[in-house]
Amino acid sequence: MENARTEISSLGEFGLINHLTKNNETRQASTILGVGDDAAVIDSFGKQTVVTTDLLIEGVHFDLMYTPLKHLGYKSVVVNLSDVYAMNAVPTQITMSIAFSNRFSVEALDEFYEGVYLACEKYGVDLIGGDTSSSQKGFIISVTALGEVAADKWVRRSTARKGDLLCVSGYLGGAFLGLTLLEREKKIWIENPQIQPDLEGEKYIVGCILRPEARKDIVEFFETSSLLPTAMMDVSDGLSSEILHICKQSNLGCMLYEDKIPVHEESRQAAFKFGLDPTACALSGGEDYELLFTIKQEDHDKLVLNEEISVIGYMTEPEKGAHIITKGGNKHAITAQGWNAFT
Repeated sequence: MENARTEISSLGEFGLINHLTKNNETRQASTILGVGDDAAVIDSFGKQTVVTTDLLIEGVHFDLMYTPLKHLGYKSVVVNLSDVYAMNAVPTQITMSIAFSNRFSVEALDEFYEGVYLACEKYGVDLIGGDTSSSQKGFIISVTALGEVAADKWVRRSTARKGDLLCVSGYLGGAFLGLTLLEREKKIWIENPQIQPDLEGEKYIVGCILRPEARKDIVEFFETSSLLPTAMMDVSDGLSSEILHICKQSNLGCMLYEDKIPVHEESRQAAFKFGLDPTACALSGGEDYELLFTIKQEDHDKLVLNEEISVIGYMTEPEKGAHIITKGGNKHAITAQGWNAFT
């Protein structure tokens, strides 16, 4: 028997919203009133609120040929939470708005929301509102995330200082390699639909692109270690372009060391298979959602215990510019070859 398909039109907009939010749970004390009224009500208890929003468009930010809807729901929440963590804040609530064409059924949207609720549960955030609409073609997702932070603890991109250490969490380049693999398999499948995608042994890089995580653990580590980064942002467009943002906005230069850039062994192997340079994937790939931050030199000892953090360079005077020292000892200017949504 084929899976039953429920047309969205059979529920109507309010019926659909009620259907998608019927099991919605509230986890945050600050959520006074969530979904179901004209607006949500939040009490910040004397903390400051951070707000960030993201738009994800089918065909630009994701391809449903190889992106399961559940993964997409999860990822659309995570990429927004990553921006909240990048301010050294704790995410508390999200709103989720979607527009979709009539090729989507109620069951398809259920699958998407399954991923949304999974991310809300994992990161302890409340879904407190949103909107649904029809679109002429494709799937459009808009997420707004709210977070809270003590008044003196939020961190900007523009406050690094000369001599600060440049650090990054986790590993870089995996998402770009996962995307490269999925795009390759899609091309093969389009040319010959009999050939099944071969993702054997590439679970790590595929996971990096389809199901990233936000670095909640790193922000919690800062809190427990009494460590306050001097500047921070998340790595969504590639390491090189993010480093240049911090340099430009802090009016500094930097020195980056190629041999210090963290690349996972499975990413390295995949890069070699594709004939790509692992360092180039880390510098210019995107969607790693790691945290790039600067700390005072005297705070270095606090980092030593955290294996998830790599010190990859340091900040210099602005006139020295932004450079990378290669494994071979050569010095090159860092160029922004990150992912650009407008190309």
